[in-house]
Formats: sequence, C-alpha cells, structure tokens
Amino acid sequence: MKKTLHFSCFIILLWLANYHHTVKAQETPGKPSTQINFIENSWTEALKQAAKQKKYIFVDAYASWCGPCKMLKAITFKNNKVADFYNDNFVNVAIDMEKGQGPALAAEWGLQAYPTMIIFNSKGKPISGTVGYIRPNDLIKFGQRALNK
Repeated sequence: MKKTLHFSCFIILLWLANYHHTVKAQETPGKPSTQINFIENSWTEALKQAAKQKKYIFVDAYASWCGPCKMLKAITFKNNKVADFYNDNFVNVAIDMEKGQGPALAAEWGLQAYPTMIIFNSKGKPISGTVGYIRPNDLIKFGQRALNK
C-alpha cells in the first residue's frame, strides 16, 4: 500500500513539473508573453466589432468552476502561435455562461458542456463548434477550417 501511494505521489509530482515546464516553455525570454485578446462577457460588443472589422467571431463559452476551461486559459490561449492566429483573424470574446448575457446565450445556442468554443460569422451565424479542452495546434486547425467554410 505504501509503495503504491509513494508511486502515485511521484507520478503526480512528475506531471506537475512537466505542466509547469510546458507553460513556461511557451514564454520567450525578454519578450512579453502573448495571449488571445478577448472581449470579456459582451456578445453585443463582439457583434459590433465583427461587423466593423469584417471578421468572424471566436467565442470561448466557459464556466468559472470548469477545470478544462482553466487549462485552456493557462495553456492554449497563451500559446504564441494561437494568440497571433486568433488575434489576427477573429474578434475574440470570452463569456462566462453563468453570468450576465451567458445564461440566455447558453440556452439560445443549446450549450450543454464547457468549455465550448464556437466560431460565428460577422452577423452572428454559427459556422463551427467544439467542446472540451483542445491543444494549441488543434485550436489553430479548428480556426483555419472555419475560415475556409
């Protein structure tokens, strides 16, 4: 029993060390870390900006208690390639689906799990969606597929 417990603790510590290294490896020394720039909790503002800039909208639909949502914010959304791609090509909005406009939008969009990421055209019509944690390269592919539709 003790050997199993010690081994389990070792595995957890190893994972935490690797997780910390992965997050740190994405930051370039001497250069401020980049991240996706999100409009916070305003679908109305996102629609306004998308019409003005003639861009699609990338929505991060999250809940404050959601573990995979926190991982997206800590890892995927802070990846330099992801940040550059989404900041260049989309109006980005992060919406807490349990506050403000969130509950009404969750009902309208039929959301059942978080995180849910949706890409809309500039008029607010859904183009593509995905649910759950997604790695940086896969999030870029998700965005590219939506832009090509």
